[in-house]
Amino acid sequence: MKVTIIIPNYNGKHFMEPCLASLKEQTCQDYKVLVVDNASTDGSLEYMKEHYPKIEVIALDKNYGFSKAVNVGIQHSTTPYVILLNNDTTVDPHYVEEMIKAIERSPRIFSVSSKMIQMYHPELIDSAGDLYTLLGWGVCRGTGRPVSNYTEADEIFTACAGAAIYRRSAFGKIGYFDENHFAYLEDIDVGYRAKIYGYKNTYCPTALVYHVGSGTSGSKYNSFKVKLSARNNIYLNYKNMPILQLILNFLPLLTGYVVKYAFFIKKGFGKDYKEGIIEGLQTMKAQKKVKFQLRHLANYIKIELELIIHTFSYVKDWITRKILKR
Repeated sequence: MKVTIIIPNYNGKHFMEPCLASLKEQTCQDYKVLVVDNASTDGSLEYMKEHYPKIEVIALDKNYGFSKAVNVGIQHSTTPYVILLNNDTTVDPHYVEEMIKAIERSPRIFSVSSKMIQMYHPELIDSAGDLYTLLGWGVCRGTGRPVSNYTEADEIFTACAGAAIYRRSAFGKIGYFDENHFAYLEDIDVGYRAKIYGYKNTYCPTALVYHVGSGTSGSKYNSFKVKLSARNNIYLNYKNMPILQLILNFLPLLTGYVVKYAFFIKKGFGKDYKEGIIEGLQTMKAQKKVKFQLRHLANYIKIELELIIHTFSYVKDWITRKILKR
């Protein structure tokens, strides 16, 4: 087998049937499925045992979050590659085949992000990979754009772990998903770390995935998600940026946090965002920071340039969509 498809699950029994059914239709069968369950209480385990007895399931004793669940799956697998797949997805029949082709193009590729399409609005993109900016904002590239966009394979900042393939051996060098994140921004964090070590993250436009979105958290914005994302954003920057880079980017990062705070006040989640930022600042020094190595200096410079470019690209895209209505 070339790839293990790891599906983290928490009370997602209602999503499992369409997700697993779509995997049965793959043109490439060189894979196995592993479900890691975060102590679901909705009968997910019983459902899997009754309807999919041949699929391996690892049942955790409590809800450890996305990061721990996928780490358990990655460390349990023995295949060269692992695909992380959200349970609220269905995949195109060529998905596995295209993902394997994409990651095998170079041994320096750490991850490949698929073309995620909105399940209930299939004419629109959900994500074409993730970008990161000087403002400390993670951006789902292409969100809300027609699916006719983003048709070329290219390099991205990081892959969206909702439907991405990873080179398993690389985790032994760069470390696994940060379990202190629990969930949210853990994919940008690990992809950022991979870039520091000289790996690439790319995008495959021919690997199509249909995604419900927020299937486990329940909504795009909620108190739990806003607070956790704010805290994890502090962790992400503190861990991956050397002190000089943090000083250099202090003002744009501060600006990003202030603007986000104002945004969430309007959405009714200002208190949650503020609490997340405070928790992040209070606990960031307990997080494992990437050790600066001079041999990675060129990678840090490249990353900084990417952050600058992505910031201007995001601002341009925002003006085009929100003001010019294009």
